[in-house]
Amino acid sequence: MMKALIFAAGLGERMRPLTLTTPKPLLSVGGKPLIAWHIERLHAIGVRDIVINTSWLADRFPEILGDGSDFGLRLHYSYEGETPLETGGGMLAALPMLGESPFIVINGDIWSTHPLATLPDEPAGLAHGVLIPLPAFRTPGDFETLASPLLGADAGMHTLSGIGVYRPELLRDRRAGKFSITPLLVAAARAGQYSAEPHQGDWEDVGTPARLSALDARVIAATQQDLSVTNR
Repeated sequence: MMKALIFAAGLGERMRPLTLTTPKPLLSVGGKPLIAWHIERLHAIGVRDIVINTSWLADRFPEILGDGSDFGLRLHYSYEGETPLETGGGMLAALPMLGESPFIVINGDIWSTHPLATLPDEPAGLAHGVLIPLPAFRTPGDFETLASPLLGADAGMHTLSGIGVYRPELLRDRRAGKFSITPLLVAAARAGQYSAEPHQGDWEDVGTPARLSALDARVIAATQQDLSVTNR
């Protein structure tokens, strides 16, 4: 049974003043913390152990989420200290809690309805990613150039969605500290050790208070519509 890691250690500087007292993944969307949506969707596909890496306002996570029993699973917290270790360093620090098997990784500050059941239990290489179309304002880098063709010749440029499956071996040559996972994914893709699938459904980078407010309103409206249809 797979485990999962949810990245939640960021400082949330673009979301201030909201994140002065509440970490970004704990901000409310549709009446519950953003991270709770990920936890529930992971539970739905059978994940029973989730590691949450923390730094900024770390005590707020167990205070609000507890030990996971309310979700029907176990939550474990990987505290990185006052300075976040970025994606690679945070993943490496969490490995003792994740074990030796492949594990799911989700960014705690995104909103996504991608069907997680499509993720492989055993990726063909060192990592597997769910990719989204590259925004028009961004210039493709090495990762986008190498990974996008995995979706097909006509797919266009794609980039990381913040959802993937990783093998611990991806990090085997790294030392503890602060570093990004992206260069390791570039190296994996260049070596033919990376696979990918396109994102399905809704996706939002909850990066500003305005985006959070718009997402919250959209989710509430969708929930009310679903309730209306159910009660007919």
